[in-house]
Amino acid sequence: MLVSAKEMLQKAREGKYAVGQFNINNLEWTKAVLLTAQEMKSPVILGVSEGAGKYMTGFGTVAAMVKAMIDELNITVPVALHLDHGTYDGCYKCIKAGFSSIMFDGSHYPIAENVEKTTELVHVAHQLGLSIEAEVGSIGGEEDGVVGMGECADPDECKQIADLGVDMLAAGIGNIHGKYPENWTGLSFETLAAVNEKVGDMPLVLHGGTGIPEDMIKKAISLGVAKINVNTECQLSFAAATREYIEAGKDQQGKGFDPRKLLAPGAEAIKATVREKIELFGSANKA
Repeated sequence: MLVSAKEMLQKAREGKYAVGQFNINNLEWTKAVLLTAQEMKSPVILGVSEGAGKYMTGFGTVAAMVKAMIDELNITVPVALHLDHGTYDGCYKCIKAGFSSIMFDGSHYPIAENVEKTTELVHVAHQLGLSIEAEVGSIGGEEDGVVGMGECADPDECKQIADLGVDMLAAGIGNIHGKYPENWTGLSFETLAAVNEKVGDMPLVLHGGTGIPEDMIKKAISLGVAKINVNTECQLSFAAATREYIEAGKDQQGKGFDPRKLLAPGAEAIKATVREKIELFGSANKA
């Protein structure tokens, strides 16, 4: 069932586990994530970047696909359809399209402008029953054209944004989109602990979940992280499984070129990745 992310994240925060946000890129991605969440009896968040939304022909198409798929597959676990790193205009487009959750990424604005725009969007989202995520500091790396330098968030600014009534807060703590470089120094738990102390029981969000060591993931959850975003890892596993299928010549055997067969190994690889993350995050059997 399609719901806002508010209740699932409050439960996660209280229960000391995290809900995975798995970004979707097409029908196969969406189906793989939904079926795995149902199998694991886990709440789940489907993330959609503005680039992915455009690729899938628009947010209206995405929302219609997700709602229909939940119905056709008889998905009974809580599912939130969430805009990832949304612009101000993108947030309104997703609200109109029927998303159940939005993220406004105002981290690149001066804090006063971030506060102003977030305040407006919190009011609109809550009037319509949507959950809303905001960001302070930036996530390193690049994802769908969103580039960040990886600055750690100011805990006082985090409190300013949290006090606006957002349902979840992304704070930069040295995390990076995409693959982590060999010289990565790790998450700043000092920053995370300071932010956690300032914002009380606000569910915190860890972007760039691909490649963070398990012990760091578990420590982050213990310090208030209730939502962890995974995108690159699913893309890598999909690509590797598809490459193996083609390089083995299976696309040339029988009707192996049929897209339903060609894309099946990649979809199974996504399921395996999602399953592994749900177990690590501790959200299995929490639906």
